[in-house]
Amino acid sequence: MSTDKQTTKTKSKTSKTKKEASATKAVKKSAAKTKDSKTSKTVAKPKSVLNGIPDLRRFFYKNETPIYFVSATNFNLLGADEWIKGFKFINYIECFDGLHPNVFSPKEEIPHDEFESIEDINNYLLQHPEVQEYVKSRKKGRKAGKVMFLMFTEKTEKLAKKLGLEVMFPSAKMRTAMDNKVNTNRLAEKAGVACVPYVLSKVNDYEHLQKVSKKLGNDLVIQTPFGDSGHTTFFISNEEEYKKHAEEIEAEKEVKIMKRINCRGSAIEACVTRHGTIVAPLMTELVGFKELTPYKGGWCGNEIYPDSFTPALRKKAREYTQLFGNQLRKEGYKGYFELDFLIDQDNGEIYLGELNPRVTGASSITNHAVFALADAPLYLFHILEWMDVDYDLDVKAINNRWAKQENTDSWSQLIIKHTKKTIEQVTEAPRSGIWKIFDNGHIQFNRMDTHRRAVETENEAFFLRITNKGDYLYEGADMGILVTRGRMMTDNFQLTQRAKTWINAVQANYTSTVLDDKTEQPEIIGNLTK
Repeated sequence: MSTDKQTTKTKSKTSKTKKEASATKAVKKSAAKTKDSKTSKTVAKPKSVLNGIPDLRRFFYKNETPIYFVSATNFNLLGADEWIKGFKFINYIECFDGLHPNVFSPKEEIPHDEFESIEDINNYLLQHPEVQEYVKSRKKGRKAGKVMFLMFTEKTEKLAKKLGLEVMFPSAKMRTAMDNKVNTNRLAEKAGVACVPYVLSKVNDYEHLQKVSKKLGNDLVIQTPFGDSGHTTFFISNEEEYKKHAEEIEAEKEVKIMKRINCRGSAIEACVTRHGTIVAPLMTELVGFKELTPYKGGWCGNEIYPDSFTPALRKKAREYTQLFGNQLRKEGYKGYFELDFLIDQDNGEIYLGELNPRVTGASSITNHAVFALADAPLYLFHILEWMDVDYDLDVKAINNRWAKQENTDSWSQLIIKHTKKTIEQVTEAPRSGIWKIFDNGHIQFNRMDTHRRAVETENEAFFLRITNKGDYLYEGADMGILVTRGRMMTDNFQLTQRAKTWINAVQANYTSTVLDDKTEQPEIIGNLTK
């Protein structure tokens, strides 16, 4: 061995020995600090990083954080408890007669002000002693867990905080501002997303309406800033039609006035994440069918199926949704949202209708479709944004997979409302679960199940009961939701005979007594599903 090589080797050994000694000294020093807790400094552990879908799924299967969905029913997040360990529903309406293993409903009714909205129901639940005890009993150390709502207010946020629950959504103040139908168009302009020709204006009377909307023509659609499922969407062609809704329109500081177009409704759900906007496939919407809803512009269901729209329309809807999601992110919003799109039947153009900054009535359809089951439901990406974990995700790859038509199967849901103007008390109501239909048009309860995945054929359907025995039916009251495989509309956007048969059969399984004028009027809560 040459002297040079020997010297090099010796230097190398010496250098290595010094490094080892230094490392040993550092370890001993660290150990000494650990033993002396009074003098040691707390070093934060590095956050774990999830890499891709498999890690994400495993993370939720092993979850130890209590997570709740508090709402009137569990409809919007059906099946979430099967994806997330420790996920529980806290609901006011007991849809499953106590048979759902992860639904908690207070047994005793406590005094409360009359409910006027889902927000009121949620506030009631958070103040209920049984709910408070239930949340307390499931605490992990000092942490009560995290909570999601369909709808909530700043009061709801305060009540959740009092229970130690973190709300997994942007603030109520931000959501309210974005939920404003007038503001939606302003956001769309920033994002570069096309809207139906419109003006935003205060309306003083019919003459003033004609003046501010002159460029839009005579056939108009007016929307007030807030309202659901057609309650506050007005179709105006003349002064007589205007007068029917004048009080509501003129009460607003600003309304959205749109040109009326020959359109079909569609919906798309998405989630704003730190890695980009994940976009689900475009769905058709059922709107205004008199068999399902008393409201002309009222949402009453959805369909999802391959080739439901032309490739060009699907592509444009995805692009618009990503643009809108990116704008929401700039505004400080993150998480789940839904966009309604209007497709002009005369020229094929697609326009933004409205924004719902939350999970919605369409979420059950989105989150049980094949593309979601193969990767993960959209709400998992939403919840991940509020978990104490870092993650890497290829959003582009997910969007590319979800855009493929072979990753979409065919499902429909019908939101069945009481369409009469009568007020009736229910004496018998159909059970939640799987029902079968026979050739003679009658249906029969087949078995208990908690969501639609158990439906095997088009002769079966999952029914989620909303109105139960002893409850009241009034115009617009939600009776229940029916979900089945296959389509419920024709290519011309009319209800199929199969849909009408199911609707009639479900309604026939309700029996009720019409109340006279002397009977005390029930609470009218409004839409419980969207």
